[in-house]
Amino acid sequence: MASCAVFLDRDGTLNEDPGYLGNPADVKLFPGTAKALSELKAKLNCKLVVISNQSGIARGLITHSMVDAVNARINEMLALEKTSIDAFYYCPYHPEYSTLEECECRKPSPKLVLEAAKELNINLSNSYFVGDASSDILCGMNAGLKTILVKTGNGLESISILQNQNKIPTFVAENLVQACNLIIKDFFREN
Repeated sequence: MASCAVFLDRDGTLNEDPGYLGNPADVKLFPGTAKALSELKAKLNCKLVVISNQSGIARGLITHSMVDAVNARINEMLALEKTSIDAFYYCPYHPEYSTLEECECRKPSPKLVLEAAKELNINLSNSYFVGDASSDILCGMNAGLKTILVKTGNGLESISILQNQNKIPTFVAENLVQACNLIIKDFFREN
């Protein structure tokens, strides 16, 4: 049976975004992130999947192995609350440095969400996307997910961008902890 999932942006949503994060020692999770994700996973029995644009690779600022090391560090930190991200998907391309075809995986395209759903047997009809950028919310909408915009990272700027496009997220949350609480309430109201 397909399971539900919470798709998460990484930088600015789970952790502080210093820009092109490549050093695992620089990972700083937002307060309460590990505990909130642990509760979310336990209560919903859902998968946690990170979907991120990592254009620093195309720009030559970071490498695939640096991104993988940062992702591994995030899971080490989450393990302290006995939880983990089930899978990390990222798009290493950028239109200024890559072909249009390569850039098809970049959010707001739902390509990586759909790929993850197929590979991990995820039911998208009861899944969510949480992020701090308009591209996260549009990606979630394009995949048919409920969306939560967090005000951390670029969240405040993204609210007006989305309003101007008349694309309103399902929920707006102060941070990931509040987003997880909203998802838990909404999930049990729906199911």
